[in-house]
Amino acid sequence: METVLYLAHVQHDGTLPRVALETLTAAGEISKNLSTSFVIGLVGGDLKKAEAQVRGSGASKMFGVQGEEFSHSRYSSDILAVEALVRKANATVILVPATSRFARVLPGAAVRLNGRIDTHVSGIKVTGGKLEIQRWYYRQRLVSTFSRAVRPWFLLVDSGIFPTWEGKGASIPMEILKVDLSDSANKTEVLGFESPSSSTQTIRPDAKLLFVAGAGWTKKQGDGKTHPKEAEAIILGFLSKTQASLGSSKSLVDQSSEGEPVLGFMSHLNQVGQTGSTPRHPKGLSTCCHGEEPHVVGWRFINERRAVNLDPNCGWAQGKTDVLYVADAFQVMTKVNELLNS
Repeated sequence: METVLYLAHVQHDGTLPRVALETLTAAGEISKNLSTSFVIGLVGGDLKKAEAQVRGSGASKMFGVQGEEFSHSRYSSDILAVEALVRKANATVILVPATSRFARVLPGAAVRLNGRIDTHVSGIKVTGGKLEIQRWYYRQRLVSTFSRAVRPWFLLVDSGIFPTWEGKGASIPMEILKVDLSDSANKTEVLGFESPSSSTQTIRPDAKLLFVAGAGWTKKQGDGKTHPKEAEAIILGFLSKTQASLGSSKSLVDQSSEGEPVLGFMSHLNQVGQTGSTPRHPKGLSTCCHGEEPHVVGWRFINERRAVNLDPNCGWAQGKTDVLYVADAFQVMTKVNELLNS
């Protein structure tokens, strides 16, 4: 019989991130389909808020590793906490939210425990009493469904796959495990945190809207001139008012190498598509982008897609978007910003 462990870490404010609450829903569903219970394992500086968030989830036991030395991301201490929780739970299947902190630690933990790990898990199901997972390959063009016999099996679950768990019902007591850290585990010292200001932060994975800017923003407009500064003001104004996440096409990102004007806040990190990221926002709005396949492939998990383009025959018009507005993006987004200000 499988023993399922749900493993998560808290954020700096003591709460669990959204992807962790989505993975908690997955743990409950999988354990139910396997006719077994599951165990919760938490890591962080203070676990009181997280303990309240996971109440009523159906877990049979809950363990925690907490303390100031576990309040921040550090490989040497995190891997010891993960190893202690997996051994305490006697876990065979470990479901973990795909955060940057645990994505860095889990491969090493799998090696230490003689297990296997699969990342970017996009689906989990039980067929005939056998646990199977889904994973995309070749930039989300091929999907594979498979299982493994080796245990323990670590699964890093991507965001946007399962609904978010909302804590309700009774809570269970948490047993705090003591993890002794050696001098070598404390060698790395965290001095503090530096975060970009809200005006420069353009990548927001939890945003409800993905706003994508295409190369048309920096091309010659109706007056025969380019207006990159005006484009920057319009786009940044919209992002500031809506707190949307910003994406771009490869052509826009690479224009600097071609000697063409660029948007100063755009980088390869914003790139969406075959050579970029595959976000999972509820809604997406593409502007000045032609909707070619290498770019659109990154949009396949957006629930509602809309586009603004002057060309009625662009790629978006070929069934790749729910709504296409044939209009000037400069005029449309200027009007949208005016409405947002009113």
